[in-house]
Amino acid sequence: MKKRIITKTILLISLVSLFTDVASEMLYPVMPIFLKSIGFSVLLIGILEGIAEATAGLSKGYFGKLSDAKGRRLPFVQWGYLLSAISKPMMAIFVFPVWIFFARTIDRLGKGIRTGARDAILSDESTKENKAKVFGFHRSLDTIGAAIGPLAALIFLYFYPGCYRLLFIIAFIPGLIAISITFLIKEKINPPKLKVNQLGFFSFINYWKKSNRLYKQLIIGLLAFTLFNSSDVFLLLALKNNGLSDTAMIAVYIFYNLVYALISFPIGIVADKIGMKKVLIAGLFVFSIVYISFGFVDNIWVFLILFTLYAVYAASTEGISKAWISNICAKEDTATAIGFYTSFASLFTLFASSITGFLWFTFNPIVALVCSGIGVFFVAVYFAFYKFKKLV
Repeated sequence: MKKRIITKTILLISLVSLFTDVASEMLYPVMPIFLKSIGFSVLLIGILEGIAEATAGLSKGYFGKLSDAKGRRLPFVQWGYLLSAISKPMMAIFVFPVWIFFARTIDRLGKGIRTGARDAILSDESTKENKAKVFGFHRSLDTIGAAIGPLAALIFLYFYPGCYRLLFIIAFIPGLIAISITFLIKEKINPPKLKVNQLGFFSFINYWKKSNRLYKQLIIGLLAFTLFNSSDVFLLLALKNNGLSDTAMIAVYIFYNLVYALISFPIGIVADKIGMKKVLIAGLFVFSIVYISFGFVDNIWVFLILFTLYAVYAASTEGISKAWISNICAKEDTATAIGFYTSFASLFTLFASSITGFLWFTFNPIVALVCSGIGVFFVAVYFAFYKFKKLV
């Protein structure tokens, strides 16, 4: 009898991600507006997001290694999603800056706690031959949530304009559903490898010395890409600069997420057939084309085409990169290997966004976007010509 590729556990984890993204993305379009309405300056918003993302980035590595050390996955998944869920109504209860910083940090800490363990569960539930399919399926459901969330926010704000604090409370509902689903997951418990008191917060960095050559080759390329991959906010700003309304801008963002959700699983299937390396390289070249083109167009239909291509890039890289990592590391180190990468990727993305923002405001949007596109082109060349030692 042929073994199912999408197991019950994979489906449940994917549904948890879907509902969590509904909650998070309901607030994504309105977060800056809400923060400004309670007195946050643009500078303070930037500091808030910087601290929040740094928290998520650094904690991914530590909690990934902790998950491997304890031989447990599910508790990290449950606590991670719980913290992210409760952070939503917390931001609506009080509007003091210190409290907002605390709530936002709790949200990102939750992401850091769960990421490595969740991806390790996906890896454990699949085989090397089906890894890209599984991560692609998870990414599809996750991104469906990212499309539903902003759409729900638009509908709510149409009928209740300005009721941002109520929206934060409503966002707790899909988060609560996500947490409830985690209790249906059955975990495969492995014997612990280390005592918790043997792990320092930055101990995950030592994995670089332990990792094999193939892992190092891959991570160097992926992090080089991250240095040029700034926040998607800059693409949305490009739409804004070309005269699109806030509603139209959010509609384009929803369109992008829908396309991304639809093609992630099929691209995962293709990656398992022809190799993850080929699909990743294609995705990087598409990214380069999109970023270079973005600075020179001003037509809504061309923007839709570019965002369609951008969805192809995203589906060809995000899930694929994690699937590739999990295929080349030892099974007992999966959460650490992914945590190491995602930690540094988060920090490098902050750096990339800072550089892009500097180029954007010092020169102009075209310079910022073209520089990112050219940089990623050379990263794609690295992957195309570097001889990896194993078939991937």
